[in-house]
Amino acid sequence: MIRLRKKLTVIPERCSGCRVCELVCAISHAGVNNPKKANIRVISLYPHPVIKMPIVCEQCKKPKCRDACPTDAIVVTDGVVTILEDRCISCHACVSACHIGAIFVHEDIDTPFKCDMCGGNPKCVAACPKKAILYVPEHTLGQAHRLASALQYANMQEVEYYEHGEKKKLRYAEIETGGTRGDSR
Repeated sequence: MIRLRKKLTVIPERCSGCRVCELVCAISHAGVNNPKKANIRVISLYPHPVIKMPIVCEQCKKPKCRDACPTDAIVVTDGVVTILEDRCISCHACVSACHIGAIFVHEDIDTPFKCDMCGGNPKCVAACPKKAILYVPEHTLGQAHRLASALQYANMQEVEYYEHGEKKKLRYAEIETGGTRGDSR
């Protein structure tokens, strides 16, 4: 019997920035109501466009964090990337190696920490009021990425580019003002 692997995915457009996911994670893993000790983080970018987005470990098949670890303290078991605290020397090479910044440190915690998907029952998914964090079968992730790409273009208003050394702007969803279609002025 083939077991479907599931992974976390994020739909940034749904995130309100409430940070409930951080609180639930910190309470579940560290036993404290301190979002800085959560294995997930919500980033907020301002001023425009405002982006709020949870950052979670992608559970890479070939994790760069594991490759960077000098003590083999990072292992992959059943698709989950785990930091073994007893082997970790807190060099933070894994933190630097993570391409999305999903490995965290805190001065009260001896070793770096990251999402472990709560043993297959992610608390952040259940707690998210906007359903911005989903726990889906791995084979459906391509659909989520395609949707995110389409939404990115749908919200885009203009793009700057260079053509023959000249800076130009391509405007999307521009509404014509004055004149009618087909006017030849």
